Amino acid sequence: MEKLEQRIEQHIHTLREFTSTPLRGVTRLTYSHEDLQARNYIKEKMKEFGLQIREDGFGNIFGKLEGTLKDAPSVMIGSHFDSVPNGGAYDGPAGVVAGLEVAALFSKNKLIPKYPLEIVALVEEEGARFGGGLMGSRGIVGTLSEEDFKIQKDKDGISTEEAMSKIGLDPSLPKKRDPKTMKAFLELHIEQGPTLEEKNIPIGVVEAIVGLTQLEVTVEGQAGHAGTTPMDRRSDTLVTAAKIIGQLPGLAIEEGEGTVITTGRLHVFPNGANVIPEKTVFTVDIRSGKEENVRNVIRKTKELIQSYCENGIHTSVEELLYIQPKALNEDIRSLLKQQSSQLEIPYCSINSGAGHDAMVFSDVTDVGMIFVPSKDGLSHCQEEWSDSHHLANAVQILYEAAKNLTEAE
Repeated sequence: MEKLEQRIEQHIHTLREFTSTPLRGVTRLTYSHEDLQARNYIKEKMKEFGLQIREDGFGNIFGKLEGTLKDAPSVMIGSHFDSVPNGGAYDGPAGVVAGLEVAALFSKNKLIPKYPLEIVALVEEEGARFGGGLMGSRGIVGTLSEEDFKIQKDKDGISTEEAMSKIGLDPSLPKKRDPKTMKAFLELHIEQGPTLEEKNIPIGVVEAIVGLTQLEVTVEGQAGHAGTTPMDRRSDTLVTAAKIIGQLPGLAIEEGEGTVITTGRLHVFPNGANVIPEKTVFTVDIRSGKEENVRNVIRKTKELIQSYCENGIHTSVEELLYIQPKALNEDIRSLLKQQSSQLEIPYCSINSGAGHDAMVFSDVTDVGMIFVPSKDGLSHCQEEWSDSHHLANAVQILYEAAKNLTEAE
């Protein structure tokens, strides 16, 4: 167990170094130089553990241990390896590392599964470069079409295909995957909240994942000189956006039921200190455990935004992402609890307030997910940290679950 913990720490430490913001957290955007560094490391470890490696037309990485059954569906384990700007070292990579270590245990114990084992490292879960999020998993299951993928551009106008080609990836490779090739998907993730740490419980078995939507709001008006344009003659998009944003939290509070709403990204054009902003674009992230609450707040948000179309101001809303709340597979939840009990690792049931690739895969295959505690409940910041002992516990649980799933009919 101690050696497993040391290997996990080494993986995390190495991947942490692949950042464009040294000493200021992990910034590893999809299809960046840092993506390529992390990608090469992951593939190197997959090869070391005897896996057959391939990448798809989105740049997702798959490492496969063939089973004895011909053309059988795979038991998949993995997570994402991109980050938010100035984020932490554990959100996503911890799940990829867990998958690698499960493969290492299969290799060490010379296990040949009946059904294939497949370790998966997914791109653009965070949506930090191309928006929307969950791009790799949505592409695999087909809810992100090839056409929609191609038209995605980052803030500098670089398209997905251009960015892929720049680091040597091939966007012409197959993209959507046949659901019949997936027997199950397992994901480990840090909790990103305080519950497990406060309860002093090392494992959370996820029952359900919150529903979420991401909107992109555009406010258009008229640029003008900051000194010569009278206040009553202005169509100032930033002032309008600020008025809208200031009212959004009240919509979530009014809805209740744990509904939350966040504006996390804002771009002002032309972004000059002495120019009245002619366009402002911002995001709205809405989440709740019940779909009716998400839908209600989306409707109220759109009505609020529309109400500001006056005095030379035009507003529009684009829905970048909509995913329903998802209950995870009952049989796999039971299996994960059973394995935890057999290993004498305490666990509790828990719901996820964050979206994950697991929720996307749950539409097409059986999915299970486990959480490990996050120190002080922190995530999406450089202080993010999870204990390697807890991660090693999770690897043992996933290993036993994978052995069961790769053998069971």
